[in-house]
Amino acid sequence: MIRVELTKQLHRTRTWVALGALTVIPIIATIANKLNPREGGGPVNGGIQRFARSGGLNDALTALFFMSPFFLVVVASVFAGDTVAGEANWGTLRYLLLRPVRRPRLLASKLAVAALMALVATLVIVVTGLVAGTIAFGWHPVRAGFFEISAGRGSLRLALATAYVAWGLAGVVSFAFLLSTLTDVPAGAFGGAIGLAIASQILDSFDSIGAIRNGLLTHYWQAWTQLFVPGGSTADMWRGALLQVPYALVFCALALWRFQRKDILS
Repeated sequence: MIRVELTKQLHRTRTWVALGALTVIPIIATIANKLNPREGGGPVNGGIQRFARSGGLNDALTALFFMSPFFLVVVASVFAGDTVAGEANWGTLRYLLLRPVRRPRLLASKLAVAALMALVATLVIVVTGLVAGTIAFGWHPVRAGFFEISAGRGSLRLALATAYVAWGLAGVVSFAFLLSTLTDVPAGAFGGAIGLAIASQILDSFDSIGAIRNGLLTHYWQAWTQLFVPGGSTADMWRGALLQVPYALVFCALALWRFQRKDILS
C-alpha cells in the first residue's frame, strides 16, 4: 500500500512543482548573496547575509531558518491535505475501498507517505542550501561571529536540526490529514492547516498570553538554533519534540474515527 501511494505521489506534477520551488528558492538566494553581497542592510539583514557567506553549512542553516516557518509548512500541508480529499475530488476513493483493504490500513499508508514527503521536502531545502552554499562559498566550519563549530560537528548538528524541523511538522501534517478526511476539496484541507500554523505563530508573538504560548503548536519550531550558539541548551528541543506528540495523536485519532464512519460517495 505504501509503495502504491508513494508511486502516485511521484507521478503527480504537483509534487515536482512543490519540491522544485523548495530547490529554486535557496539557489536564487545563494546566487544573489554571492554576486551582490551587501554589508549594509542593518545589523539583522547584514549579519544574516554575512553568516550565510561563511560556507555551505552556514548557507544551509540560513535556508532552513527562513524557509521552515512558512514555505515548508505550505508544501507539507499540500502533501497531507491531498491524501484523502484528493482521491475524493477525483472520484477514485470509492474504487480504492472496493479492493480487499481495510480503511485503517489505507489511511495509515496515506499518512505514512505524507509524512515521508514532508521529510523529503525538509531534506530538499537543506541539501540544496548545502550544495549551493558549498559551491559558492566553500566548505568551512560553522561560523557565527567569533564562535566556530568544526565542519564534522557542524554537519552532525545540521542533520539533527533537519530531523527536528521535519518532526516539528507532525502537528500540522496531522491536522491537514484530519481535514482531508472531512472534505472533498484538497485546497480546504491544506489551507486550514496553513491557517493553523499561521495563527499559532501570530499568537506566539504575544507575550501577554503568558504560559499559553508554551502549548502552541509552533512555539518551539526554531529551538534547533540553540545547537549553533555558544552554550545553547537543547531543553527546548526536547519540549518541542514532545509537544508534537499529543497534537499528532489527537488529530490522527480523529481522522481515523471520522474516516471509519464516513460514507464514501466519490
